[in-house]
Amino acid sequence: MCGSGDGIDRRTLLRGVAAGAVAVGGSLLVGAGPAHASGFHNPFTGYPISDGWQAHLDRGSLGGIDYVMAVGTRLPACGGGTIQNIPYNGTGGHTVTIHHPNGYRTQYMHLSAFSLGNGATVGAGGIVGLSGGAAGAPGSGSSTGPHVHWHMINPSGVRINPLSYLAGLGGTLPKTYTEVDGIPGPIMWQRAQNWLRMEHGYAGPVDGVPGVNTYAALQRAMRGYGYTGPIDGVPGPNTWAAVQRLASRWGYTGPVDGVMGPNSWRGFARFVNQDRYDRLG
Repeated sequence: MCGSGDGIDRRTLLRGVAAGAVAVGGSLLVGAGPAHASGFHNPFTGYPISDGWQAHLDRGSLGGIDYVMAVGTRLPACGGGTIQNIPYNGTGGHTVTIHHPNGYRTQYMHLSAFSLGNGATVGAGGIVGLSGGAAGAPGSGSSTGPHVHWHMINPSGVRINPLSYLAGLGGTLPKTYTEVDGIPGPIMWQRAQNWLRMEHGYAGPVDGVPGVNTYAALQRAMRGYGYTGPIDGVPGPNTWAAVQRLASRWGYTGPVDGVMGPNSWRGFARFVNQDRYDRLG
């Protein structure tokens, strides 16, 4: 069913991506491989901001950034760390805290659900919860509309603007370990989305969860690699054959048969791991 050397079914791989599951050796990179670091980045770049940092301060808040999104949107970790869930955290409602190895903490507020248990380890891009914020809904706290509130806390316990923190780091994505193990995951797809955002008109979130908009941008990009089908966001063998042609310029030596497997993904990952696709914003 798969091309030579690619003995894993593509649907199985993509189901794992869509579920946000941590694949053994996969791109969530929990404590694994040279590509793993805290990998701080902004996972919400594709969503509008309803209230910025200064607007929070002006109304007496300690600070935060509010990103508008539908209830139930998957929330990727902005960096790796250890999970602490705080249900019904006062005005913040359901709050997930990520304790990062460098002593900083990230908090997302107004969640509708938690995705991981207390003490769980998550890599950058791993899904930590679902957004909420609908007025009066369980876990919404004082929120009056669907969104996620994001802030960070420094090692001294002071709340800080995560965008200022990221600007100091250069706002970069971690490299994907897919280049090594051939298993696509959220970080690989974040890097792909960032490439597509930079060069092919993708305007959705850089969240590592590919959907119709991601795939439509991928199909546009693949025009340069022989794809002649519709730009409909529904990838099929012709889309994936074009991706394999791209991958063949990055070390893939298998057949161009439109069936993705580990060797195809490795070549594609080498492409998206280029330094020029590190930068967000």
